[in-house]
Amino acid sequence: MQELNSVGTTVKRRDGEGHVTGQTEYVTDRTFPDMKYLHVVRSPVPHAEINGIDFSEAEKVSGYVAKLTHEDVPNNIYTILRLIGIGPNEEPLLAEDRVRYKGEPIAAVIADSKNAAMEAASKVEVDLTELPAVFDVEEALEEDAPTLKPWGTNHFEFQGHECRRVRYGDVEEGFAEADHIITEEYQTSPIEQAPTETTAAIAKPEANGRFTVFTNTQALYFSLDNTAMILDVPFSKLQFKGGTVGGGFGGKVDVIVEPLATLAAKKTGFPVQYEFTRKEEMQVSSPRGAWRMYFKDGVTDDGTLVAREVTSYADAGAYNRHTPYAVIKHAANLGGPYKIPNAKFDCYCVYTNKQPSSAMRGFGVTPCSFAIEGQMDRIADELDLDRWEVRFKNAYQNGDIKPHRKEIEDASLIECLQSTADMVGKDLPTEFKEMRSFEETEGNHV
Repeated sequence: MQELNSVGTTVKRRDGEGHVTGQTEYVTDRTFPDMKYLHVVRSPVPHAEINGIDFSEAEKVSGYVAKLTHEDVPNNIYTILRLIGIGPNEEPLLAEDRVRYKGEPIAAVIADSKNAAMEAASKVEVDLTELPAVFDVEEALEEDAPTLKPWGTNHFEFQGHECRRVRYGDVEEGFAEADHIITEEYQTSPIEQAPTETTAAIAKPEANGRFTVFTNTQALYFSLDNTAMILDVPFSKLQFKGGTVGGGFGGKVDVIVEPLATLAAKKTGFPVQYEFTRKEEMQVSSPRGAWRMYFKDGVTDDGTLVAREVTSYADAGAYNRHTPYAVIKHAANLGGPYKIPNAKFDCYCVYTNKQPSSAMRGFGVTPCSFAIEGQMDRIADELDLDRWEVRFKNAYQNGDIKPHRKEIEDASLIECLQSTADMVGKDLPTEFKEMRSFEETEGNHV
């Protein structure tokens, strides 16, 4: 077996020197002859019907080249998860008859310069009839809430259910056995990833009929596949070139700029750059979504968890993006690294008139980890127990079964707690020092 030699050492970044010397090339450092620039016309309101679009004043701007509407898009569906079979496909690349969040793309203008494109886009007149909007996940599920989806609800359906469900053991029996019932509400806010380099792409037509797309996406082939499907062209017609991503953190996983840049290059025959302004990056890119979680735990006097019930709401914003997938991960991790003999989890993916949310650093799992550890502290404090003790007492071990019926094979919480205690000078009781996540055998030691 190859000897490991990186842990505990300083490993030089292969791209570090280019960054600090200013030699790193980013997407928008590239220039091509006769390159054009694209800017998007966005909805000024969170919910409205589109009655018409007037480009007459935009066309008078010096440098104006062309426009794009949904009628120019061969397959005007922009659902990221369709590649892994999660539907329905419900987000248009460019809005058709309705907008569902402030900043939703309605049309695009292509011009000879960035300034001309922005000026022309500002002169596009969109005739809208504003509709009632909803911004709270629980209000969105009420019967009288404005309906966002053509199928008549404001929630995603999981296997015939209005929420992603996990059932394990008998949660009511567990609560009956408990000495204490501890409840709490946990709320997280949307977070913008705020990369130094804004989302951008340049699409360049080639003489052989192909398109070369330079992009700062975090998911090169994911972006290529989605772009090909939206433009209804063979995958072989596209060559995507990535490279340095000037900050992403999950925010550059969605396929946002590449389809429009490529469509514009196809329509005009010129290289086209589409780059988010800083305002767009902050207001209409895909942030980490907000979550609201209601926890109810049953525990015994010594701090042992015997039951957990959670109702959780993910704010997807106006469209799916990655949120249904995030909810699946969320539901699978609501037990945390702890033994939960009786569990009931109902996890909703809810649509509101906000910008669509998406990936950021363990999306779906990070919110529930925050809530779980807050709940463990709450249990310890209410029962006047040591917070370390409560965690050791409930830590799962190899062979235990998680609420979604996965057998634990790689437990490490106990060892992590022991190592952390050593680092911070916490003197653990002997029983916790001797605990293991796995049954020790010869050659298998911590």
